[in-house]
Amino acid sequence: MRNRWTTGLLSGLLTVAVLPVSPVSAVSGEVIGYGQGTAVDSENRPVDAVAFDAQYARYDAYATTPDRSQILLTFDQGYENGYTGQILDTLREKQVHAVFFLTGDYAKKETDLVNRMIAEGHVLGNHGMTHASLPTLSEAEAKAEIMDLHQYVLDKYGYEMQYFRCPCGEYSEAALETAQACGYRTLFWSDAYVGWKTDAQPDPAESLERLRAHAHGGEILLLQRDIHCNGNNPTICRVVFVTAAECCAFPQMWGSFTGWYLSKMSKFQNT
Repeated sequence: MRNRWTTGLLSGLLTVAVLPVSPVSAVSGEVIGYGQGTAVDSENRPVDAVAFDAQYARYDAYATTPDRSQILLTFDQGYENGYTGQILDTLREKQVHAVFFLTGDYAKKETDLVNRMIAEGHVLGNHGMTHASLPTLSEAEAKAEIMDLHQYVLDKYGYEMQYFRCPCGEYSEAALETAQACGYRTLFWSDAYVGWKTDAQPDPAESLERLRAHAHGGEILLLQRDIHCNGNNPTICRVVFVTAAECCAFPQMWGSFTGWYLSKMSKFQNT
């Protein structure tokens, strides 16, 4: 049975039912590193992300959403570094829902945070049991990487995940088809805040301006919440949280939210 927290949250964006694992056909296993590129179209969408959708939609894999009036906020939860609680506080205050892609280690260790994500209406996504690069695995190993975490979260939390994000941003046609055969849609991104480069972080105001400049309808925004501290620099330690907080705190930019998406694009155009 589909978990009540996921039903309807992606209405009008992406909808998928979890299916029995199906056989995978013979498709390319070439390892590809995803990147949305820098060139944009007339709607400010990265052309490589748009091209990805056109090429891989047949595998239920997407880098943007079809609703051009919305932005999807996503976090990759590889491990906990002390800021997720603050981010959840901010999202709750601003009535924003997001997608949190979990690894097996995170799902096992951060029970309180995962329960809070569910209780507050966020979407849990599958980021692999061990965060292994899916196209480097055999078909059986790739299925296990997805379904072992799927079953763990279902048993532990009573939550049935429906969305997968490829660990390391690496994929192949075979990997995408494997995820599809497991009943998943795969979400990449059309913009990413480079939080993992801990020694090259701008101040919060510059971070916010960057997000605004890259904003586009149908955007899937990847944020990293587990940035490492670099020495005693509090800006670097807190930049991901501050960026999320600043984005959500700009009413003229983001507006008010009822789903798990960010604001109408018209609000961007008027700022």
